[in-house]
Amino acid sequence: MKPTTFKKSSLAVSVSLSLAAGLGVAMPTWAQTEQDNAEKKIEVIQVKGIRGSLIRSMDLKRQSSGVVDAISAEEMGKFPDTNLAESLQRITGVSVSRANGEGSQITVRGFGPEFNLITLNGRQMPGTGYTRSYNLENIASEGVNTLEVFKTARADVPSGGLGATVNIVTSRPFQRPGQHFTVTGKAIHDTSNEQGDDVTPEFSAVYSNTFDDDMFGVGFTFSHQERDFQKQQANIQGWQANVDLPSLDDGSVIDPRPLDADGNRVGNHFFPKDMNYSIEDLERERTNGQVTLQYAPIDDIVVTLDYTASRAITGSNSIGWGIWNEFGGNINGYELDENGTALFADISGNDASFTANRSTTEVTARSVGLNVDWQINDQWQIAVDYHDSNNETDNGADDGLGSAGQVILGSDQLINKIYDYREGDIPHALVNWKNGTTTLAPSEIDSNFSQFIYSPGESDIKQAQLHSEWYNDSFDIPLIRVQFGGSHTEQTMTGFTAWSGLRGGPGFNPAFPEIFPDNMFTYHETGDLLDQFAGGGSDLQPGYYYTYDFDEAIARQLAYLTEDVVGDNVYSIDPFFDGIDSQNTVEEQTQSLYLQTQWEFDVANYYVQVNAGLRYEQTDVTSIVRQRVEQQVNWESASEWIMQYAEGGTNNFLTQEGDYDILLPMIDAKVDLTDDLVARVSWGKTMSRAPLGNLAGGRSLTGSPKPGSRTGAQGNPNLLPFESTNLDLSLEYYYSEGSYASLGYFKKDVDNFIQTTITETTIDGLHDILDGPRYREAVAAIEGRGEQATSDAIYNEMLALGYGNGEGKIEPSSDDPLIVWNISQPQNTDSKAVDGFEVALQHLFGESGFGVGVNATFVDGDVEFDSESLVQQAPLTGLSDSANFQAFYEKDGLSVKVTYAWRDSYLIGVGQDQGSSDAPPQYSDTYGQWDISVNYDIDEHITVFAEGVNLNNETERGYGRYEEQFLFARQYGPRYTLGARYSF
Repeated sequence: MKPTTFKKSSLAVSVSLSLAAGLGVAMPTWAQTEQDNAEKKIEVIQVKGIRGSLIRSMDLKRQSSGVVDAISAEEMGKFPDTNLAESLQRITGVSVSRANGEGSQITVRGFGPEFNLITLNGRQMPGTGYTRSYNLENIASEGVNTLEVFKTARADVPSGGLGATVNIVTSRPFQRPGQHFTVTGKAIHDTSNEQGDDVTPEFSAVYSNTFDDDMFGVGFTFSHQERDFQKQQANIQGWQANVDLPSLDDGSVIDPRPLDADGNRVGNHFFPKDMNYSIEDLERERTNGQVTLQYAPIDDIVVTLDYTASRAITGSNSIGWGIWNEFGGNINGYELDENGTALFADISGNDASFTANRSTTEVTARSVGLNVDWQINDQWQIAVDYHDSNNETDNGADDGLGSAGQVILGSDQLINKIYDYREGDIPHALVNWKNGTTTLAPSEIDSNFSQFIYSPGESDIKQAQLHSEWYNDSFDIPLIRVQFGGSHTEQTMTGFTAWSGLRGGPGFNPAFPEIFPDNMFTYHETGDLLDQFAGGGSDLQPGYYYTYDFDEAIARQLAYLTEDVVGDNVYSIDPFFDGIDSQNTVEEQTQSLYLQTQWEFDVANYYVQVNAGLRYEQTDVTSIVRQRVEQQVNWESASEWIMQYAEGGTNNFLTQEGDYDILLPMIDAKVDLTDDLVARVSWGKTMSRAPLGNLAGGRSLTGSPKPGSRTGAQGNPNLLPFESTNLDLSLEYYYSEGSYASLGYFKKDVDNFIQTTITETTIDGLHDILDGPRYREAVAAIEGRGEQATSDAIYNEMLALGYGNGEGKIEPSSDDPLIVWNISQPQNTDSKAVDGFEVALQHLFGESGFGVGVNATFVDGDVEFDSESLVQQAPLTGLSDSANFQAFYEKDGLSVKVTYAWRDSYLIGVGQDQGSSDAPPQYSDTYGQWDISVNYDIDEHITVFAEGVNLNNETERGYGRYEEQFLFARQYGPRYTLGARYSF
């Protein structure tokens, strides 16, 4: 027996100090009395710089129970990372998803953002807006002491991290007594920028001090970053499966799929709903701040009050152009590949457009917390913690609009459109206009429609926690300590959507090209557009686009498209034109109790440490949904179908409730096989709660139910959480100071997987003009004249037959069939399994200053999407292999670090914006990025540095069931930073 006591002995103090933030693993990160008091009495010399931070992170990993990885402040500061997500991707098993060219959310061991819990100093943080997922892109690294990733179950940690729990440990003044101050300034150059400033600033300050013999402490951090950049994108909103194919002559069709005995093609076929290109100019500002006050009236009590806040605001102006497709008799020719994907399509009808978008989105977060930590005596310690945290997203931060606005101009005066993806990385979309060319003249550009959407979201958590620890100094048994406590958590998530509807037309009927003068439009060639992709740039078709002023387009339509001219379609920028369209609130109250024990003993001369615990949680869910009463669907132009609502429908609310409880046991065992070799085994249960959108009850139908897009959704507040039974095995070899190799195996058996089932449903009173008797009459008349029955021709024929109302719209009739809606609803389904391996190597080459780190994660399981099946599926999103590489040199004041982050292709999610009812997938292609940072210490106070991000100008690409089903291609560009840091 060689038990290691955890009371305030010199051994415990030395271990905790050598680990820096490692106390957050040995005991809750907010319980710092022991460390704070010890730091007043013991002088500890630590190795600084990249080498020192790697040693501390390695020691934390070695001393922890379970599987824990970490990254410390010094190391984060010398990565060229723009936020915490990008710092976390350096950790084994962690990969990031990106937004606007930056890391945004994390995936751990193949489990995406919704399966991972973010905590701040042990406190559960609300998701960003109306979600559970926390966008780490909004958090800078200043003021962060350590990032801890708990990959195995822990009874004393809040639930929700099925993949992992990430704890952000902030700096506190008692951790470093005395006065400390650091100020940093950076100049950022984003090579993609075209409209904003070529150089934007970033500056930060970190200050802490203790007073009156370290009785009082104050800490302050502040950071502000500005970034101007451009995103270029090609995009398809969705693929339609098994659309009606016309009978065409053999010269118009290439279809390599096999034939059955009856001469019919075997397999599915798929066509794109649209094809769009866009250029988006963005301005982003991010501000973070934290104030921490600490008070130690006596050595055994520490009171900590902290306030953390962040604000990120992103303004976007974009111009886009593209085509819209409907299918049936207007397909003139096509070429499919072996899996039935359209590589080429010649389609008549519909329209092509030039779109301008403007939005400003503000994300604000704040957290205020109070912690009282009392070391009662050598055996007892108690901590009481309370926090109130809030996260809001507001897409109406544009002072002029108060919403996200979209203006669509264009024309339906075309002969046909050509979709072509037979060569290159990007599909082409060529339009043959009735003017006899492939270029639309400015005088022919007409008003289609505009729409304005306001959809704020808010997530709020109020949480009270009690944590107690008893250290065994009374009984001669291998029990070292017992931790127990409980918490009460109230989480409220709410959001609503106000939608103006399609204002000002829609659909070129009637036509108003006279609204816009020719000089309002500026002609551009595609020159350097998406030039990092084969087939982009000057090779792209169409090889031109128009830009126009967003404000001028709105002003002209407001002045011209009045109620006298267009009736109910009067132009308006008010998202509340007909009130709030939908509103959801989900409230969760969770009561938790936990017990965790630690044991230490020898088995056959091997030192063994065991941690065993149990957590119990009971959760009540309340869903409150605003319901609208749908009245009918009008056909208002050839390509626009608009839902009409009954008066007063916006005042109806539906309340539904659900509840569940869960037991989460865990046990960890760590064995020191030798002084350098550590083996671990961990078993336990973790859980993640259902996505918010799934819990919100009630039913909603799309407001623009075009053919092929008659969709709706219905929530389920009785969904059970995902439950995972986890097994981890690892072997770690610590062969030198700061150097180690590790190999780990993990397996997760997940119950209650949530599958969204889409059911074909009809709703009394909602009749379908499509394929009704009047519709069929129009088709017969058109085909009787030997003409092609496109949607434009059918719509105009029905008006000619007198089936339009006084405003030129076609309303449904009781003789029409009922609309068939594809209603999606989530349900708990079967169990699925994921397993994988993690390997890591970190090596410091003696005193040479050189070091290298490599890690990789390989995951697999029965949770993948079956691309050959049109049956709705419940795969695991985010599952992918990943790897990281870093090499550095640090000596004589110079440090150079080169990093590479790689992630294999992965499933982003199920369902596409304009995809068919089989809920097709969205995949992200393989991504790999090189970064570099160079730091030089002029003296002990001043450091200058340079950073480069995305040096290889990596691009992003996404696809559907097959790589040939293009979904998006995005291009940003490298970023470079010069800066200086002053410390004392």
